[in-house]
Amino acid sequence: MPARLHRLAAMSPLQVLRLVDSSLSGLDEPQAQLRAQRDGENGPAAQRPYGWPQRLRRAMVNPFVLILFCLAAVSAATEDLPAAAVIITLAAISCVLQVRQEQRADQAVATLRAMVARTATVVRRARPGGRSVAREVPTDHLVPGDVVRLAAGELVPADIRLLRSGDLMVNQALLTGESLPAFKHATLDGLEVHDAAGHSRHPATLFDDPRLCLLGSMVIGGSGTGVVVGTGTDTYVGETRRSLPPRGETAFDRGVRGVSRTLIRVMLAAAPAVLAVNALARENWPQAFLFAMSVAVGLTPEMLPVVTTTVLARAAALLRARGLIVKRLPAIHNLGAMDVLCTDKTGTLTQNRTTVACHLDPAGVSDRSVLGWAALNSQINADRLGPLFCDPLDEALIRRADELGLRIDDGLSPVEAFGFDVARRRATVVVRRTAVPGADTVITKGAVEEVLDCCTWVRSGGVDRPLSPDERLRLDELAASLYDAGVRLLAVAIGDRYGRRGAVGERDMTLIGFIGLRDDLRNGVPSALAALAGQGVSVKLVTGDHPQVAARICREAGLPPGRPVRGSELDPLDDAALADLAERTTIFARVDPHQKARIVTALRSRGHTVGYLGDGLNDASALRAADVGVCVENAAPVARASADVIMASKDLATLSGALGLSRRAFVNIIKHIKITVSSNVGNVTAVVAAGALLPFLPMLPLQILVQNLLFDVSQLCLAFDRADDGGNSRPRTFDSGDLLRFVVCFGILNSLADLATFAALRHVLGAHLSPSAQVLFHTGWFVENLLTQVLAVHLLRSDGSLRRWSWASRPVLVASLAIVVASLALTAGPFAGILGFRALPPAYFGWLAVVLAAFCVTTLAGKFAYQRAVRSWL
Repeated sequence: MPARLHRLAAMSPLQVLRLVDSSLSGLDEPQAQLRAQRDGENGPAAQRPYGWPQRLRRAMVNPFVLILFCLAAVSAATEDLPAAAVIITLAAISCVLQVRQEQRADQAVATLRAMVARTATVVRRARPGGRSVAREVPTDHLVPGDVVRLAAGELVPADIRLLRSGDLMVNQALLTGESLPAFKHATLDGLEVHDAAGHSRHPATLFDDPRLCLLGSMVIGGSGTGVVVGTGTDTYVGETRRSLPPRGETAFDRGVRGVSRTLIRVMLAAAPAVLAVNALARENWPQAFLFAMSVAVGLTPEMLPVVTTTVLARAAALLRARGLIVKRLPAIHNLGAMDVLCTDKTGTLTQNRTTVACHLDPAGVSDRSVLGWAALNSQINADRLGPLFCDPLDEALIRRADELGLRIDDGLSPVEAFGFDVARRRATVVVRRTAVPGADTVITKGAVEEVLDCCTWVRSGGVDRPLSPDERLRLDELAASLYDAGVRLLAVAIGDRYGRRGAVGERDMTLIGFIGLRDDLRNGVPSALAALAGQGVSVKLVTGDHPQVAARICREAGLPPGRPVRGSELDPLDDAALADLAERTTIFARVDPHQKARIVTALRSRGHTVGYLGDGLNDASALRAADVGVCVENAAPVARASADVIMASKDLATLSGALGLSRRAFVNIIKHIKITVSSNVGNVTAVVAAGALLPFLPMLPLQILVQNLLFDVSQLCLAFDRADDGGNSRPRTFDSGDLLRFVVCFGILNSLADLATFAALRHVLGAHLSPSAQVLFHTGWFVENLLTQVLAVHLLRSDGSLRRWSWASRPVLVASLAIVVASLALTAGPFAGILGFRALPPAYFGWLAVVLAAFCVTTLAGKFAYQRAVRSWL
């Protein structure tokens, strides 16, 4: 694609029109329709939304959901169809919730896109041989060969080769990250680009080529007419999108896979143990197998996918109210788990408002005349473009000159002006002194290296002297010292016009000084960075700007800059060496898109959960490579497509607030997993022990499934529970080791309560249990088990001690009360006989109260010991 566009740019306008089978009169409508059928709409295919089937397939491959499908298959194989139906229903609910949330996010993004004008001015003929008419058509209807007119304020609707132009200025920031506009024109005849030796130079990249306007650029001044040479996926943007690597595994994916494997291991270990114990004790293998399968199903938190999806969907709604659109629900977890944030500088840490810091002559002495000449250059370019589209840099120079009352344009009139463009990296104007006919002066300002290449003289103290190698070295050292101070430099030079008519000489010029510029820090950035640091997130600056400028911004923001690393230093490094460097580096400067993605990947290889904040086409690869990509709503389309979260404004404070919401959501998810699995594991442990001691099953398979279903449904309310602020202080993700440690500790405490209940039931019912006494045994354990599970929720849901107890939210309290009522209603109501229950004797409830009180005391003691030993909680 780049090679093809380079070839088209090198051709004459007539050759390009012939190649695309068009003319200055444009296409006729029949031609346009045929090409639309052949080439399709002018819209990247990746922007077309997924349908329900594709979204549903993606939701169904969630490991949590796959576990449910496996359990449903096992239940169906053992002819337990009610359990299979319930499990399938839970899996379906989880998938539907996730699909619905993704649809809502896509609709919100589509609404943002619809707020941008989506038409272009096209020259077309109604019929072959008819008269050409300029009219507005939807950009989706553009085809190769269309002749398009560009005007200030419009987006470039496709890849265009210019045919004619008038002072055309284009902002390519969304493609290149370069905030300065580019000067575009149809041919190179109007401006010869030379170096100090007088050799002409050619554009290095597509963005540098003045004859090309690429899809996604913004016209900020002038006008132009061009022919469409690429639409849809055949544009540079479309090609870039196709070449993006597939989205890799994120922290959420790794965590879910780890937890799923842990749950499967526990099931695989528990089911055979239950089967063996009960089959050997009672020599009834079919009954033992059915019971073991019921225990395996009961061991799994069936509501986990539903709870996870509900928690994340609720967090997405809260984030949307704060101006953040979450496109994929797992991004909420990844946002909260983020411990490294890579971000750019302009507009994020800085105001994107340039101010003049200093104006020096070549000796380093303050000289207002340097600012005067630079401001005159800027004023002429601003007059040519109009104040609405004035370059921010020119605006800063003009504003500062007005503040100082500088005017050196008396008796000077503008002759020609050529704005800043990426290829030349300088702006040049020609002025004429009206009192001296033929005395034209060329004024150039731009990047220090580029302007010095045009100079052979240097002016200091009003005296011009040759620019010798030693003098050039001294000037380079002066510039380096200013860069070290964190200012951005422009060099200013003047010279005499020479050469053929219409050409501007940018050779044999005289350097008159430097202008120091700076982009001031945004209000609230130091506090936002401090908040991120307090949340355990380290910020790394990834920018295309000068290293020392980036270092100055970091120092002002309270971020230790360390030694900035240039992009050129990264290329020789292998992945391991880059990962070592990325760990200890804060600033990466002068980096290209590939290097940005490598930095992100290197950090992730060291176990970090990495977020990337960017909005340009050059950020797309890094956004894809990150665990969570964040961009703003006016970002480049490819960046929006690659991002997981879209912000209304590029504000780190907003992102810091979003971390708290995301982490509270994770706390509620992990709370459900730990409490449910530890309770289930405790039950299984007690079942194995009881199976070895009792001559009958401690609970019937149907009773186990009903108990598990009641408890799991009540756990859905944990999605609406409060989360302690302590859970928001650090990045967290799923940790299988932490889960196992928690489950073993509190599963044992839960099993002790169950075994104590067994002992109490044997004491109340007698040593030799008759069939009717066995029914009472099942009933007693069913009630105790549900009540201990409810107590566990309230005892373990927060890290507070009795002195700073955190009460559950109203939904959790209501659900807990409902479970207590349900346990009593099922064992003493009309359904008791169907489920195999009988009303319990009053004496049992006295023992039950003792068991529950002991359970509370031992759980609180275990909780205190666990926190002391592990130094963390949920």
